[in-house]
Amino acid sequence: MPKRRRYASEAFGSAVERLMNETGVTYRALAAKTDLSAGYLNHLVHGNRPVPSNDVVETLSNALDVDPEYFREYRLRVITEKLEAMPELVDRLYKRLSA
Repeated sequence: MPKRRRYASEAFGSAVERLMNETGVTYRALAAKTDLSAGYLNHLVHGNRPVPSNDVVETLSNALDVDPEYFREYRLRVITEKLEAMPELVDRLYKRLSA
């Protein structure tokens, strides 16, 4: 099996689906590991539900044997939380990026 990338570059649902395919886990098996319904997981994979809370992302990441940071949306939330605590950095970044 090819070495797994440290971070997913695709959207959450696509990343979950790829991990499921790589590991051969089905919706039912993943549901059993996470206490989430197979239907809900299917909706996440196909983008019919928003990216779940960090708690659910962490549960899924444990079941899929990756760190929560593997998922781009989780990383964005962490960055956003850190930036919210540093308004001066937000201003500097904004000035730099909007030029």
